[in-house]
Amino acid sequence: MFGCRCFHWNSVSRMPPSKPETFSLPAPLPQWPPGRGFASGKINLGELEVVKISSFEFIWSCSMLQDKKKRVSFYKPVGIPDGFHCLGYYCQPDDKPLRGFVLAAREVSSSESEINSSDVDSPALKKPLDYTLVWNSDDGNEESLEGCGFFWLPQPPEGYKSMGYLVTDSPRKPDIDEVRCVRTDLTDRCDTYHVILDAKSGFSEMPFQVWSTRPRHRGVLGSGVSVGTFFCSSYWIFGEEIYIACLKNFDPTLHAMPILDQIHALINYYGPTVFFYPDEIYLPSSVSWFFKNGALLYKKWMLVGEAIDASGSNLPAGGTNDGEFWIGLPNNDQQETLKHGNLKSAKLYVHVKPALGGTFTDIAMWVFCPFNGPATLKIGLVNYALSKIGEHVGDWEHYTLRICNFTGELWSIYFSQHSGGEWVEAYDLEYIEGNKAIVYSSKSGHASYPHPGTYIQGSEKLGIGIRNDCARSNLYVDSSKHYELVAAEYLGEAIVIEPCWLQFMREWGPTIIYDSRFELDKIINRLPLLLRYSVQNIFAKLPVELSGEEGPTGPKEKNNWVGDERS
Repeated sequence: MFGCRCFHWNSVSRMPPSKPETFSLPAPLPQWPPGRGFASGKINLGELEVVKISSFEFIWSCSMLQDKKKRVSFYKPVGIPDGFHCLGYYCQPDDKPLRGFVLAAREVSSSESEINSSDVDSPALKKPLDYTLVWNSDDGNEESLEGCGFFWLPQPPEGYKSMGYLVTDSPRKPDIDEVRCVRTDLTDRCDTYHVILDAKSGFSEMPFQVWSTRPRHRGVLGSGVSVGTFFCSSYWIFGEEIYIACLKNFDPTLHAMPILDQIHALINYYGPTVFFYPDEIYLPSSVSWFFKNGALLYKKWMLVGEAIDASGSNLPAGGTNDGEFWIGLPNNDQQETLKHGNLKSAKLYVHVKPALGGTFTDIAMWVFCPFNGPATLKIGLVNYALSKIGEHVGDWEHYTLRICNFTGELWSIYFSQHSGGEWVEAYDLEYIEGNKAIVYSSKSGHASYPHPGTYIQGSEKLGIGIRNDCARSNLYVDSSKHYELVAAEYLGEAIVIEPCWLQFMREWGPTIIYDSRFELDKIINRLPLLLRYSVQNIFAKLPVELSGEEGPTGPKEKNNWVGDERS
């Protein structure tokens, strides 16, 4: 049974038993090149201007009785500038460095803003009418309410939305002036994201859960702005509308996004070093090297391929992945040369795009490898080198830097891993040369990981699945120096010229279907009976690309080109 414990802190300091350390990047931030509103500390959303608050006062902490070492603390934002107002409180697990934020907002007068987001005369911000007590940690002893946690949802006036919750360590309601609600037309829908706390009160079987939130509409076209607050509820919610909202950016110019000089400064300052496995034989190359050294354009029903211009100018542009064209290798000795790539020519291809309503910048960095090698299967302590499974021509992989547009600070990195991936916070990264992170590219498959080691694509617990081995070596590409900016659509036309090959929407390798079950069945049949079912069940869940060769489409055909990263 889970439950919340009440902690009776000193009423003056109200400090938790062990305050999480505050994280900062290894090196101080530079002076970014001047231009527009990037890294200015404030972002104009239209009728609202917002600032990022990352200074907090501890309010209350809660742990699960089954594991008292796991606690979540709730904080009140402090140091809010004059004229700005709190929108809600912040929370996070105690085992993570303190590095979150919430936004504070102020109303912008018509003389200050050139953006008219609506014709509504009502003020953008209003005080709540009252508060609703959502949950408290009282264990049934009414004499010990002081020091317990009380969660309050602001009751917004009609036509307004609450942005977050408040927390107190006594049953007294917060002051009405403590927080502001936002006019509904200036908000967007938000969804629950990660569960932060899953608990039950000591006297009730009803669950109490706390989630982080994120805008429902994300990606390049999404205007939702994360406020940084949390959502909580004392009953289960499954796909239901939650009571709080996020903000919406009405500025079509996205003035807080970096201009061209600032983009190059960000890449030079944060560009990770990509390390390949020490005995990797399928290395990256530049696209132009691949074309110049024998890659061919094939057309359906034609056995002979056509040479490709170094810039890709003779590739069919636009359209869809209709199977009419694909890029392949020549049927001669040059094929092996192409498969092994050319590290000296390799570079990262960079796409810069707005995230979370233009309050963050995503710098997606794509690496091209001419060939993806076969996989290695791990079953317990035994490894099986597969002869075909997993290999294909033309491997596109990427990682994405997420930069905070309030400060220009690296916030997190998304590591793309085959058909999925993960966001890793800045405090969980490895760094080299100041604030440049390390990206480890897995052996043969080139998936991206934040740390060295062996990652299992399958069941880590059982030790069954495809191996992804990562280690540092003298085979690497420094993306802060070796890169090409290929797209930044928000800057407008002709600022960044997209290369011809980026418009090729078909596959960068042929489709070859073979019976992977034959090779796998030979391995499975040698296993003990008790292990066979587990292995077969895990194989059934592995990505379809392991059942045959199929060249991937290029970066612009990927969902994350205009959408958010999968996570």
